Amino acid sequence: MRQGSALNYDAIVIGAGAAGMMCAATAGRRGRRVLLLDHAEKPGEKIRISGGGRCNFTNLHCRPENFLSRNPDFCRSALARYTPLDFVALVERHGIRYHEKKLGQLFCDESSHQIIDMLRAECDAGGVVWRMPCVVREIERAGGRFVLATDRGWFEAPKLVIATGGLSVPKTGATPFGYRLAERFGLAIVPPRPGLVPLALDAAELARYGDIAGVSIDVVASCGGGRFRENVLFTHRGLSGPAILQVSSYWTPGANIHIDLLPDRDADAILAAVRQSRTLPANVLAEYLPRRFAQQWSGAMGATRPVVEMPDRELRALARALHDWRVKPSGTTGYAKAEVTLGGVDTGELSSKTMEARRVPGLHFIGEVVDVTGHLGGFNFQWAWASGHAAGEAL
Repeated sequence: MRQGSALNYDAIVIGAGAAGMMCAATAGRRGRRVLLLDHAEKPGEKIRISGGGRCNFTNLHCRPENFLSRNPDFCRSALARYTPLDFVALVERHGIRYHEKKLGQLFCDESSHQIIDMLRAECDAGGVVWRMPCVVREIERAGGRFVLATDRGWFEAPKLVIATGGLSVPKTGATPFGYRLAERFGLAIVPPRPGLVPLALDAAELARYGDIAGVSIDVVASCGGGRFRENVLFTHRGLSGPAILQVSSYWTPGANIHIDLLPDRDADAILAAVRQSRTLPANVLAEYLPRRFAQQWSGAMGATRPVVEMPDRELRALARALHDWRVKPSGTTGYAKAEVTLGGVDTGELSSKTMEARRVPGLHFIGEVVDVTGHLGGFNFQWAWASGHAAGEAL
């Protein structure tokens, strides 16, 4: 690789998303000469489309328990050193108005562009040099420095930060760049898969429950170690809504999703109260669930006779199913519909304090490319801010 004409920096950050801009701004404000580059034309595309265009930029109740990773303790250090209140202070300093929607989720009052503009302003205040669009063609490490060949010239620095994200939302330009680079330097990768993603049902299962697309129900959904009280939304392909997106990160192929359709009710008591009635189960359940769903679900459960004609064992089974409806997805709807990517650079390869690769001094990985994935509701942005800040402080 040609090196003689390379422009020199203290650090190069690849990826101008949430984590990358936070890292570059942090290092720049500490007096480091930072180059920030990205193959996209505009920074922060996932910020722009998040939260319905208003960006759920953090969650006040952020804790390490809100994150999934092979090493659940890895995120603790970064999250403790840059908290939601630290980011809120930055938002307030820039005069951005915000509100809490629910469950600690903070959104901009106006537009997600305000968060992008804020991060750009912070980078500019730190003297960060921008190169966008800029395609990295080759990276070499020689003499303790990283040398990059790009379509915008040659650049080199002793520190290189990879903030290229995962595979979710490919329309924003998502690529496996970060994983491939990590593998090239001999780092282990936890196999990526879609997270916070709708789940699909096969044709037979969809036919069994009829056309209930558009129906939404407040439930408790659980799978593996995840249990969430949120809405489930039925779609033409299967299941979506916050409850399903949450448990999807815990789901593995072949496993059931467990859904409590009446989390605040006693199904046994409801059915016992009409034990001598000729009312159909669907009509009883329609008092507590959307009628269209009650009818289709009761039919799928075989509960089509008047309650008085049903044996006790059938009523008990129906009550159990109401509190533990077991659904076996056929798969996810893929990265195009996923909000995040599970897996990534194995945290065992990285310092939890600096995000630096233990075996490759000067190489850092931050944000979604790392095997740390948050729950729905602003947690993944908080990981981007925290991991980006941790690396920026170390550059």
